[in-house]
This record gives sequence, C-alpha cells and structure tokens, in this order.
Amino acid sequence: MPAGGWRPRGRLVAGGWAPCLALALGWALGWALGAAPPHRCRPDTALLPPPLRRLAGAALLRAAVPRLRGGWSPCQLYRYRGTGTARPNGTGPCTQGWHYALPAAGLRSNLVTQWDLVCHSRWKVPLEQTTHLLGWTLGSIAAGLACDRFGRRTAFVASLVLAVPLGLCVALAADFTMVLVARLLFGAALAGAFLSLYVARLELCDTPHRLGVTIVAGFFWIAGELLLPGLAVLCRDWRVLQGAVTMILALLAAVCWCPALLLESPRWLLATRQLERARKTLQALAEGSGSEHGSCHQQSLCAELQALTDGSAQPRYHSVCEILGTRVIWKNSVILGFAAFIGSGIRHCFTRNLAPHLPHFFSSYFALVGTEATACLFVFLTAERFGRRAILLLCTVLTCICSLLLLALTQYLLEFIVLTLSVIGITTSHAVTMLSIFFASEVLPTVVRGAGLGLIVGASFVGKAAAPITAIPNSRGFFLHHIVFASFTILSILSIMLLPESQGHSLPQSLEDGERRHRSPLLHQRPREEHMPLLSAPNSQHNYSNLTTSTTSMKGSTVTPSAT
Repeated sequence: MPAGGWRPRGRLVAGGWAPCLALALGWALGWALGAAPPHRCRPDTALLPPPLRRLAGAALLRAAVPRLRGGWSPCQLYRYRGTGTARPNGTGPCTQGWHYALPAAGLRSNLVTQWDLVCHSRWKVPLEQTTHLLGWTLGSIAAGLACDRFGRRTAFVASLVLAVPLGLCVALAADFTMVLVARLLFGAALAGAFLSLYVARLELCDTPHRLGVTIVAGFFWIAGELLLPGLAVLCRDWRVLQGAVTMILALLAAVCWCPALLLESPRWLLATRQLERARKTLQALAEGSGSEHGSCHQQSLCAELQALTDGSAQPRYHSVCEILGTRVIWKNSVILGFAAFIGSGIRHCFTRNLAPHLPHFFSSYFALVGTEATACLFVFLTAERFGRRAILLLCTVLTCICSLLLLALTQYLLEFIVLTLSVIGITTSHAVTMLSIFFASEVLPTVVRGAGLGLIVGASFVGKAAAPITAIPNSRGFFLHHIVFASFTILSILSIMLLPESQGHSLPQSLEDGERRHRSPLLHQRPREEHMPLLSAPNSQHNYSNLTTSTTSMKGSTVTPSAT
C-alpha cells in the first residue's frame, strides 16, 4: 500500500472513522428528543356537571374525553351546558394538561412531554427541527471557510471542543427558547466537525481507496445511528441522553487532541505553500507507514523533504469567492449542490407514504436507517465500477421515476406497489445526496475544497428542512412540495450529464487544475487510474523522487501545484 494515508490502518480507524459514531449520535439525537408519544387530555372535573364529578377511572374518561376511531381525543374535552344535564353539547381544548403513553423513543421524558408540545403548541416541534438543521447549514458553511484558512484538523478539533459546552447548554436548558438557541449552535458545531473530518479523511487517501474509505465512514455513521435507540433506553430521560452524547463528544475531543490520530492534510499544506508544516507532516506519514528497507530510504526521504523548505514562500490562502471567477468549477459546484439539495428534499415525499405503515418510532427509525445502509452498499458496489457520474445519473433517474409515479398514480396503485416505490425512492434519494457530496469533494480543488464542499453540504441540509416544515399540522403545501421537487429532479438529470468524471483521477490542487476537469462522454472506456498518492512510489513504497520536482515548480510559479 502507498503511504498516502492508507497504510496506517489503526490511525485511519481511530482518527477518520471512529469519530463518525459520536457525530452520528449527535445528529440522530433530534429524532428521540422530538418524538411525540400518543396522548390525551387529562379530565377536568370542573367542566363536568355535579352528578358526574364523582366518577373515576374509565367512567370519568368516557364522561370527559371524546372517543375517536383511533382512541381518545388528543386535544379536546367535552363541554356541558348547565349543571343538571348528563349529555355534552360540545367540545373545547384541554385545560389540565395531557397524559402521555410513555416511553416515547425509549425515553420517559423528552422535549414534547417537558413543555407539552402538542395540540396548539405542536408547531414548535418542527420549528425546533428546522432550527437544528439551520445550525447544520450554517456550521457547514462556517467550517468550510475555516478549513481553507486554518486547516482541516484545526477546524475539526475546534468544532468538537465547541460542541461540548453547547451540548451541556441543551441538557441544562431552562425553557424552550433556550433549547432552540442551544440546539442551533450545537448543530453548527457538529456540522463543523463532520465537514472538516470528511475533507481531511478524503485528502489523506490515495486515488484507488477514496470511495472505499468514505463508504466505510458512512457505515460507521449508520452504526452510530443504530446505537442511539439503545442509549435512549438506558438513559430514559432526554437530559441524561443529551448529557451522555455530550460526554462521548468530550471524550472524542480529548482523544483527537493528539496530533498522531488525525494529521493535518499534506495536500492542503502544499497547496497553500506551508512548506515547513508539510515537511513535518509528510515525515510523520512516512514514519508511521513503517519502512522495510532500512536507513538508506530514510536518508533519501529526509533529503527530499528537506528540499521543500529551501527558499520557502509565504502561505497563500484562497477565498471561496474565487470560485465565482471560474467557469468549470462554478458549473460543477452548482450542479452538485443542486443535486444534493434535491436528494435531501424529495426524500420526505417518500417517507410520508411509510408513516401509516410504521406508526411506532423504532420501526420507522430502523427502516430509514436500513435504507441508508442499502444506499451506501449500492454506491460502494457500483460507483467504482461504472463511475461517479453514471451512478449519480442512474439514482437521480430512479428517484424521478418513483416520484412521478407516486405523484400521478398513488390512488390507483396497489398498496404494496406504493410501499415498494417509496422504499426505492428513499434509498435512491439518499444515494443521490451521498454521491453528490462525494463527487463534489473529488472535483473541487484543494485550495477551496472546504468552503466549496461546505456550501454543497449546507444545500443538502436546506433540503432536509423540507421534512419538518411540511410536517407542520394542517399544512396544505405537501402536494405543491412534491410537484416542485419532482420538477427539480428532471432538471437535475439534464444537468448531471454536464459533469466530468472523477473516477481514477487524482484530486485537483489549484483552481487551474479544477478548470481543466472538463466533461467527458457519458459512455467511455474506463480511464487508466492515476495511482498518484501523496507519497507515490514507482519502484519502492517510500520513494519520493517526484516530490521535490513538483514542489520546486510550485515555488517558482504563481500557480498552485497539481496533485502530487
């Protein structure tokens, strides 16, 4: 294996994959905190006529709470006129609070039961979910900018450190307004850690292993989501659950403070001309990969790396605004950001069809996580064989077909067919989002990869916000939402064919490298893979003969070097 970040597997697992477990717990926490349990009004004897006030148990419920087809009315109490009548003449809102059928999502108490976010206050639940997603959006954008200015590892550790006090603020919140603010900031910190880790992990991989390492990280993320229900059952209270997740993040922050677990990206250091730091990082990578050829190769390596610092130049950072002055990079970013937005937004059109068949929290939760695992496996088995663009186009077409069929024929199709189309749509839409983000990370140049990818990931979270917004009770915009996203999917299909293929190509380093990634024919012979890891080796595992030449060229020109 080359030494470009793949050989030290223990470091890769600890620094690149394991944090996904903790971040997934923080992401999935919102599912449990906002789960609404079955509920009904508590009887108010003051509203009953005197002859009925002595009732108790089931008789009191029948006299005070209306009976509906699915059970007791969740938001209404009977109203009686006069003091001698035994028959109600109307209904009114609850006056004594609610009785909840607990546990909900494994918890004896959550945000809904803490502040009675039901009936006239149920709109606050999607408000909290939307606010949290807004935090992920803003955090992705801010962390992307920080990645390109201060480094991937610095942004990751800083985000984790910020997540700990913010998570404690959520657990200790005294009112619902404080929860909204704390959850927004907590989501922003988690998004920063997710994005910076994603970019750092990608840039430490050589070309043949980028997809595999990213997919394995996706499975670690899914494992974290699967752990949440068990952790919720153990904690029983939402504050304890939030505190437990925060403590896991604190432990992760303490561990990741060690530089050996997650090195700074050498690609970014070289692209921004931080040559001394790049030399030290490359030396650490070479030592960690385990040389088998003795001190001769070590001396050669030191000589090559020492040449990096001769006549070192000042670091040069790039702004995301520079993308606006490009043509190819801007086009690719807009297309992939649009695809990520569509894949996330249209998913709710399919999950809505599953809700009547999966009424319980755990059944719906595990079904959605199962579709995510299926999407990851499908992308892993196909994207390396047929190319990123072809599979992204295929998943988008399947999503569009399922959406249009459900939009036009739901009332005429058998229930089994509706469920099948919905499951396929959920799976393919998740694959579209996941592959769009990965595709963007491969075509964006290193100098603006963090900020560019932050905008695209932020667009995907804006799409996810469509679910809580349309979940507002009595919302009449679902049909229009479905039509708009189905139309957008058709536009996305047409635009995806304008993308270049990134399979088998090294990561672009400079804006000039990114501008050279033009569209290739959709049906083409599989390109010859560019096995060009950061520390490539034509004859030996630790031969760095090309490193000095490329770096010297970089120092002598104003153009950032291409991928080493």
